[in-house]
Amino acid sequence: MQIKFGTDGWRGVIARDFTFENLSWVAQATMDYLNREGLGEKGLIIGYDRRFMSRDFARRVAEIAAGNSIRVRLTEDYAPTPAVSWAVRQFGAGAGVMITASHNPPEYNGFKVKEAFGGSALPETTGILEEIVRYNMENGRRILALPYDEALKNGMVALFDPSEGYFHQISRYVDLDLIAKAGISAVVDPMYGAGCGFIPRLLPGVDEIHGIENPSFGGQPPEPIGQNLQELSALLKSGKYRVGLALDGDADRIGAVDENGDFFSSHCIFTVVLRHLIEYKKLTGAVVKTVSTTRMVDLLAEKFGLELFETPIGFKHICALMLERDILMGGEESGGLGVKGHIPERDGILLGLLLLEAVAVSGKGLRALLEETMDEIGHFYYQRIDRRIEDAAKEKLIGQLRTNPPTTIDGQRVTATNFSDGFKFIFESGDWLLIRPSGTEPVLRLYSEAGSQEQVERFLRQAVAIAGSSC
Repeated sequence: MQIKFGTDGWRGVIARDFTFENLSWVAQATMDYLNREGLGEKGLIIGYDRRFMSRDFARRVAEIAAGNSIRVRLTEDYAPTPAVSWAVRQFGAGAGVMITASHNPPEYNGFKVKEAFGGSALPETTGILEEIVRYNMENGRRILALPYDEALKNGMVALFDPSEGYFHQISRYVDLDLIAKAGISAVVDPMYGAGCGFIPRLLPGVDEIHGIENPSFGGQPPEPIGQNLQELSALLKSGKYRVGLALDGDADRIGAVDENGDFFSSHCIFTVVLRHLIEYKKLTGAVVKTVSTTRMVDLLAEKFGLELFETPIGFKHICALMLERDILMGGEESGGLGVKGHIPERDGILLGLLLLEAVAVSGKGLRALLEETMDEIGHFYYQRIDRRIEDAAKEKLIGQLRTNPPTTIDGQRVTATNFSDGFKFIFESGDWLLIRPSGTEPVLRLYSEAGSQEQVERFLRQAVAIAGSSC
């Protein structure tokens, strides 16, 4: 099979695509790359989440690293992706590998590469890895591996706990004492994932649900979106808690529930945290967002005179800018948000704590903080719907939109477009519609943001009509 890296790593269905054989090819290619670039001698960090077989897959990667003379620090238990990424920086490792499929359904697993700077592998790096995998498979490259027990015994693999260094960094960034003194009643839903226990350990008194190990994730993808957080929402509506936080399967993405028990999306979180960083922490820098992220970020950046960049979807594109420029905050619609002074990486745990810090400083709930900002910059409504689409129909639609894009949609003239990742149509009012075929799944994603829910729904109906019989 052809190994392709998506928006963040290589993922596949366990036992069909994500097998020990295919994993071995990807791991060997990674070690070949690290040794070729002189990074192997700096060592490798390996971590894993709570998915089915993740520990065994991680050990297989460690065996191949050891077989290629690369020393490994392997997490002694499951760990969040941001903690593994921080460990890469902390120990000055040449790279990191995280075995996780993030927010994907339970039947998936994946292989994320973290570069020496502590962030997702850049597109040029994953492109090189794909080429090495292809070359190795075509030429029968021998997989070099040292049995796990032998690698442990001779010190090529050492177990470690990444939480100590990670917690030290978090406590430097967020005022945990301030949050604790504010007495905010909060509850976290780690969605049975690798973030289990981390926020309560940093903030004793914060409650947690769905903390047990459950590789099926309760029968739903560990993605912190509204439809998956009904139990968390009910707890907030009961009045027992003031803030609800949710983490995805490897804790690099964040979702929340506000004081009313309503879902508080990544767009809302981005807006509230960005303002908190500017006004309370007095931080400066540019802002970067992906094409499917709220316009509220644009307007807030304009209000405070901050430069704004828009990238394709995938935090690796945001990471590239964070390495090149002084970026205050970057984020994407799927809940991946990163901030200045940390690592160029998504971190759901840190962002959740920054939300609590914003509540503690202001004395206001999440929704109240958002409404305060929207009263200044305008009120916005956002929705995304997904439709299944087969590959042939997807290619036909892409060709149609590239060669003959609509100039009006729902009677509104298209005044600007962005086709860097999907097909984004922007209208004079600032409202927009994005039609984006997924690069990794047989799915067509349709997004819209407008000044009213009614307009959002009209745009999405038009998008479905444009897709026509393709879906």
